[in-house]
Amino acid sequence: MNLYPLGLKLDGLRVLVVGAGAVATRRVPALLDAGAEVVVVAPAATPAMESLAATGKLTWHRRTFEPADVDGAWLVQVAVDDHEAGNAVSAAAFERRVFCVRADDRHAATAWTPAVTRHGPVTVAVLGGGDPKRSAAVRDSIRTHLESANEEAAEPARGTVALVGGGPGDPELITVRGRRLVAAADVVVVDRLAPGLLLDELRPDAEVVDASKIPYGPARTQEEINAILVDRASAGKFVVRLKGGDPYLFGRGGEEVLACAAQGVPVLVVPGVTSALAAPAAAGIPVTHRGVAHELVVVSGHLAPDNPASLVDWPALGRLRGTVCVLMGLANLPKIAAALIDGGRPPSTPAAVVQEATTPAQHVVLATLATVAELAADIPPPAVVVIGDVVHALTPPG
Repeated sequence: MNLYPLGLKLDGLRVLVVGAGAVATRRVPALLDAGAEVVVVAPAATPAMESLAATGKLTWHRRTFEPADVDGAWLVQVAVDDHEAGNAVSAAAFERRVFCVRADDRHAATAWTPAVTRHGPVTVAVLGGGDPKRSAAVRDSIRTHLESANEEAAEPARGTVALVGGGPGDPELITVRGRRLVAAADVVVVDRLAPGLLLDELRPDAEVVDASKIPYGPARTQEEINAILVDRASAGKFVVRLKGGDPYLFGRGGEEVLACAAQGVPVLVVPGVTSALAAPAAAGIPVTHRGVAHELVVVSGHLAPDNPASLVDWPALGRLRGTVCVLMGLANLPKIAAALIDGGRPPSTPAAVVQEATTPAQHVVLATLATVAELAADIPPPAVVVIGDVVHALTPPG
């Protein structure tokens, strides 16, 4: 079959995705990155897909497919493994002259998704004539040449786990080594805050396990995640645990290392760029600055200051003069701000909230310690709260 290669400009155009499982979790981030108006039809969804719907990044119709769903769509992505259901979707798309990609049967599709690799503004796409493994192999070869020739390219050992920090959100902020290991993975166990666009570059036979933890919503337990890592590695797979930020900064990486070690599973840890530093930087805020701040505290706001289980000495933080970065603290921000003020921090201390840092959806709210909780009341996570004079170190207020 001869194919006509083509790049689609989907910005603002409706794309229908039927199914909200592992395939959709891999493919939807690339559609969103292209600016598509993504509409998902599926009775159930992975936590990662639920999170995208809850934050308004896509529209989710919680039901089975109807032929009229194709009306108005410029592209259809079948992301189910039910051949009969896939036939119904592609038939409706064909009748309406809309190109349709099928995950269950590429030979029954009218369009194919290529193997891709992204380097800055350049996207390289490879179509392998119906052989996705060949496409991925050629893609990986091109990527290897584009990456630094001085980096070690050792093949990861089977039966091992790599904890990879994916960075704060922008897929280009993962380390070179981390990206290489993700590309080589047999299994990727992925967090909600990991860069979803990286999943679009996986090998076609790679297994994706959604380990999302939605705040105050559905979540896998840490014990479940530990068991998945051990199970897949014990079966001889190379497993990548892909996390947002850094595995060891509020990422429970230590717990996963201990769980693997208890079962004799070797673990490799690849550090990542943490949002505690990247979010302020992306907002133009240096967490330290000569003559302004010579100390930095990164603290979890997951537990409120009045929670007996909290290990944070909030009054002590209130007495500090440097920068305080609070992660996972939006829900408890009113109590956190009050505790810092009670501890001695002036209410007029500059503060900022950086939401979805380093992504196209980044949003920054500037405030003071006295007003930050009120001004950030309607901001959904993920977000980093920065408190200290560094907020205005480079850009004075007003």
